Amino acid sequence: MHDFLTVGAAHPLQAAGAYALSLPTEYYEKLEGEYRARRDLLLPVLQDNGFKTFVPDGAYYIMTDISEFGFPDDVEFTKHLIREIGVACVPGSSFYSVSQNGKQQVRFCFCKKDETLNRARGKIVEAPCPGSEISI
Repeated sequence: MHDFLTVGAAHPLQAAGAYALSLPTEYYEKLEGEYRARRDLLLPVLQDNGFKTFVPDGAYYIMTDISEFGFPDDVEFTKHLIREIGVACVPGSSFYSVSQNGKQQVRFCFCKKDETLNRARGKIVEAPCPGSEISI
């Protein structure tokens, strides 16, 4: 059972992969351009509002350092951002086998519609972070 679950990809995934390989290069060039534009929409907002960012080379998310905001950990920061600001992100600790290594990081996904990113951008810019001179 273990071998079938970990070694072989499920048939629908194989079919999707085969289809993806048949798409023209232009499809991927367009997709790359769209993701770059969305990254470039969100990245400066995070940087200008106190997040230390890690610029992605090929992902659809931005990892950020939140240590300057004064929250005890990424989970508390994420809860604050959702409840008080109305913007969701993912706690960085969920990406580490030793969760403490990510306790001052959060991840923002930018594979969203432009309207969604613009709404999040506006909320981040307008909302002050309690206990800090930095706006988030």
